Amino acid sequence: MAGVHGHGATHVRDARLYGDLVAIADPRPPEDIDVPVYPSLGELLAATEVDVVVISTPIQTHVPLAELAMRAGADVLLEKPPTASMAEFDHLSRVIEETGRACQVGFQAQASAATLQLAQLLAGGVLGEIRGISATGKWLRKAGYFDRAPWAGRRTLNGVAVVDGAVTNPLAHSTAAALLLDGSTGVDDIRSVETDLFRANDIESDDTSTVRITTTRGTSILIAVTLCAADQADPAVIVHGSEGRAVLNYTTDTLELPDGRQTLGRGNLLQNLIAHRADAAVPLYCSFAATGGFTRVVEAIRLADEPAVIPDACVRWEGEGAERHPIVRDVEKWIDRASDELALFRELGAPWV
Repeated sequence: MAGVHGHGATHVRDARLYGDLVAIADPRPPEDIDVPVYPSLGELLAATEVDVVVISTPIQTHVPLAELAMRAGADVLLEKPPTASMAEFDHLSRVIEETGRACQVGFQAQASAATLQLAQLLAGGVLGEIRGISATGKWLRKAGYFDRAPWAGRRTLNGVAVVDGAVTNPLAHSTAAALLLDGSTGVDDIRSVETDLFRANDIESDDTSTVRITTTRGTSILIAVTLCAADQADPAVIVHGSEGRAVLNYTTDTLELPDGRQTLGRGNLLQNLIAHRADAAVPLYCSFAATGGFTRVVEAIRLADEPAVIPDACVRWEGEGAERHPIVRDVEKWIDRASDELALFRELGAPWV
């Protein structure tokens, strides 16, 4: 395990459930851990024989740590977003080819039976002709979220790309799931990406945005998300078809179809990687190559102009200290319109544009 704080704690639990946790690398040693702890992954690999390295560290460290692990002979479970640029994606792709190691990426929604079933149904034409796919995220993040680490809310850190925005990190699963449903996960599956980025928080990256992806299949995928909602709501991926629509809530593994609603289970990414190691015929839920389309979106956001500041008249602030957070007025309404019309905020004339 490299990185055990925050989401890394979930990976520690999974390592104990599905494997044999032998060592941890983290400059902040965790409490009550019964395995050796090293301040860096390099020191861990020099002292310990491992089969799999789970990397749950800051975004800008993903590529060097993944390369270090693979060149040491380990397979890797790499947290999302896997890379912050296409250059990094291309580099790590070459490392994977050179070493022959497996790299699973931490898009948990790809292991959801609801996501996988909907993808199969769409491939079979169950909703008729697809008009488009949209993804909505109405989340609330407070000042403490952005203060938790130097890289949080940054586009770059010390000259290195981070691209930690609403679309690319906290709500990245929405984009990745939408691309999977369209069968457009590869680098060459993306025709164009249009960005429409805004922020209410005093950060570098976007916290309220729309992004429209056009795939080589001709599908329009509209992402409409915010971290400045009045209340937290489950993110949704909506497929708009000529024979009705489907709604995927990937955090609850719930699928709504024209003929009813069902809640399904999900697999585990680490368990799946271990099974793949034992038998290469077992496919990874989310291979590194299958994040190429998503990385094209990350690259477009990285190269886009800085997010525009949302005017004070459109924002209400609540809370104090670490609890302080902005609420963009009526943002939920504009997200729903963007989703229904597959349109960017600027095309709809949202008041903060």
